[in-house]
Formats: sequence, C-alpha cells, structure tokens
Amino acid sequence: MEVWKRNKKKQRNRKKQKKQKNKISKKQKGLLALAVILAALLLAFGLYFGNYYHADKTAQQAMKSSRTVKVKQTAEGYLFDGPAKKNAIIFYPGAKVETTAYAPLLKQIASQEADVFLVDMPLHMAFFGLNKADKIRASYHYQNWYMSGYSLGAAMAAMYSADHLKDYRGLIMLAGYPTKDLHAANFSVLSIYGSKDGNAKMLQKNPQYLPNDYTMQVIKGGNHAQFGNYGMQKGDGQATISRKAQQQATAQAVRQYLLAHDK
Repeated sequence: MEVWKRNKKKQRNRKKQKKQKNKISKKQKGLLALAVILAALLLAFGLYFGNYYHADKTAQQAMKSSRTVKVKQTAEGYLFDGPAKKNAIIFYPGAKVETTAYAPLLKQIASQEADVFLVDMPLHMAFFGLNKADKIRASYHYQNWYMSGYSLGAAMAAMYSADHLKDYRGLIMLAGYPTKDLHAANFSVLSIYGSKDGNAKMLQKNPQYLPNDYTMQVIKGGNHAQFGNYGMQKGDGQATISRKAQQQATAQAVRQYLLAHDK
C-alpha cells in the first residue's frame, strides 16, 4: 500500500510538472509571437518613413549663402536671412520630402520682403512637429510673423495658425488647404497652387474656414511638386511651365501679398 501511494504521488507530480511546462511553453510562444509582430511593425515603420523624396543638386546649391541671403542653421532647422527687418515667415515642409528641397524657393522669398525659417520636421512629417513655430517665435524678434507651409505642411501650418491667430499676421499656403477656422481681425490668408496640380480639387476644401482677407493665386501650368526641388511626385499632374518659372511666380505672389499687408 505504501508503495502504491508513493507511485500515485509521483504520477501526480509528473502531471503537475507537465502542466507547468505547457503553461511556460504557451507563454513563450505568446511572447515570441508578440516579438515577431513588433519587429514587423518596426520594419514597416522604418521602410515607410525612411523612404522619402530627396533634395536635388539645385536645392543643395541654394543652401549656400549668397550676398543677399545668409543661410544659417538654427535649433529648429534653417534661417534664410535676407535684407528684411520687420517680416518673418515660418515654413513647414511637405510630407516625406527632404527639408532642404525648398531652399531655392525660400531663398528667393528671403531676398525680398521677409526672412524665412525653414523647419526641420521629425521623420519629415509636419504633424510630428506641429508646435515647433513656438520655439522660433520665442527666440527671434520681428514685428510681423507669418506662418506658411507646403502640402501637408500647409495643412499643419493652418492648424497651428488657427490656435495662434493673435500672434501672426497671416498664413501662406502652397498647395494646401485650411483645416480649422481662421477667422480673426487682422489675419489674412494667401493660397497658391498650380493649375496642373494632381490634387487641385482637394485644394479648394473647407472654404468656410477662410477669413475675409483671403487671396488665391493659381499659377497657370504649375503642378504640385515644383514648389520644391525633389523631382516628380506620384499622382501629380504634368506641369507645362518649368520649376524655375513656377517658383519665381510663387515668390512674386508672396512679395505682393506681404507688400499689401505691410503696416
């Protein structure tokens, strides 16, 4: 009888140990599956955000200072420091485009009526740095501040502006549209886009958000990508004017807008 009890006890212990091993095995399998999922997500994240449009040689050349405009690196990106003393523009780049791709256009703008701050966004996505303009405005002193941006950067600049209407004189959108109400006294909006933009209809969204002081400038023959220097963009229309001509027309439209609102 004593031997039988001992054997029975051993059997129970073996069953208990087997159950514990099965539990550990299930837990290990669950952790392994979770690790595989996380690794796949990280890989997809890296592939998506690591694949972006790169600035061309013209843009790289425009990052060098000239007699008229000094290009300076700042804590938040770059400053195109021209002859203007009163006006400053803070510019949010488009999604998945190298920051410096906008240097040729912004350098032209800075040579006239306003210095331009080009903001370097985390992972080249403006919604990851929506409030970066706060730090710039706190570090520099100008009489008139304007927000600006391109494509997704324009939408994010509009969203930011809507919450800071008293701090800025206006918003300059390049191939973008407003995302929140921009009605306020002494606040204006300039919207510029190309007639051949592949998203031309979308750029007319949310007109109810636009203030009374609103100007629209359509560049005949221009498209979406030619505001920057990063090549062609998927889904865009075919421009019938050169990139240089589109940027010159844009800089001139910005100049006229600033002159009209100079107080």
